[in-house]
Amino acid sequence: MKRWFKWLFLLLTVLLCIGGGLFLWQSGFFAAAGSQESLRAYIEDFSPYSHLCFFLIQFLSVILAPIPSNISALAGGVLFGTWVSFLLTFSAVTAGSLLVFSLARGLGRDAVTRLVGRKVSEKYLDVIHAKTDIFLVLAFLFPFFPDDVLCILAGLTQISFRRFAGIILCTRPWGLLFASALGGASFSIPAWGMALIGAAGLLLFLLGMKYGDRAEAAILRRLRRNSHS
Repeated sequence: MKRWFKWLFLLLTVLLCIGGGLFLWQSGFFAAAGSQESLRAYIEDFSPYSHLCFFLIQFLSVILAPIPSNISALAGGVLFGTWVSFLLTFSAVTAGSLLVFSLARGLGRDAVTRLVGRKVSEKYLDVIHAKTDIFLVLAFLFPFFPDDVLCILAGLTQISFRRFAGIILCTRPWGLLFASALGGASFSIPAWGMALIGAAGLLLFLLGMKYGDRAEAAILRRLRRNSHS
């Protein structure tokens, strides 16, 4: 029964990818994704189902990855406001992340390597295996890494589905909330401000990769001492 369910799940996922890709292509999404203005117009054309259209775009962006979810969240913030854009985006991205994680676990390494490319797989898979939790947390928090690809590669590690879901729920909301707020609010960040944010994020990532294990061990030691006191 489990084997039958696994193949049914894989078949439905493949059909979803094909159907979703055809829908985006025929509806003109890939042409509209070239700018914020055309993307907003594309979503508005589906009114009164523009919210559903936006959710599907964010969900399929994780699976097909035509554009980063943060960019479409920015457009959603302009159309629907900060919180509606964030809730739709976060629910869609979470569902898509868990789906591709499960898909990778079912397909295995050879199929995933063909899907994401050997160079990308070799670039990230070793470090994910070596520092699974700390690397995924840092990579999802900072906007320098292909989050959707990392969700797929994480499915090839020993991390449990529940633990992976916890990391997704704790780390992926913040960038999406920032993008939605940027689109839904009247303020804007200048280029130099974005550069400073990017530099600070990169520095934190490098420090986390170098000292993450020590920090994690220190926290665990403190927690153990507190539990015995």
